[in-house]
Amino acid sequence: MKIIGIDPGLASTGVAIICGDVNQISNYAFGTIRTSKEKSLASRLHHIYHEIQTIIKKEHPDLMVIEDIFSLEKHPNSGILLGKVCGVLLVSGYLNGVPTIEIATREAKQVLTGNGNAGKSQVEKAVRHILDRPTPIRPSHAADALSLAIIGLYRHSHEQSFKDQLTKNG
Repeated sequence: MKIIGIDPGLASTGVAIICGDVNQISNYAFGTIRTSKEKSLASRLHHIYHEIQTIIKKEHPDLMVIEDIFSLEKHPNSGILLGKVCGVLLVSGYLNGVPTIEIATREAKQVLTGNGNAGKSQVEKAVRHILDRPTPIRPSHAADALSLAIIGLYRHSHEQSFKDQLTKNG
């Protein structure tokens, strides 16, 4: 299985790819898509769209997992901008026939660390532990994208195993 995890952001979108199954992660890669504040909103969204399209077409993932948007009461515009980025990502998955799910930040933190209020460093350490990686994962958006891809891999593998059992027994 190949899963893409995405931590959306207008300035920096974390992207990660995980390959493997529920028993073993065989390969992974991560990085970020950066946009310039000097560019227009439309230009920045187009850049994110183009880069995700390129990655999807190259990697042919089985699933795309996006961190669900959240709106901060003190900064509602942040939630609106994240919604626009997520819209671009959702359309990219749809146009390429890639099943896409969204996972809330708190849920991802809970799954990986056992604490829905875990900090970014706790999530990064949990991801590093799962991947048996001795060096830190930077930037933090990439670590968050890896966490989403890992969760997607485990969920998708479990669902596929369950479907296989039903087919075998039915």
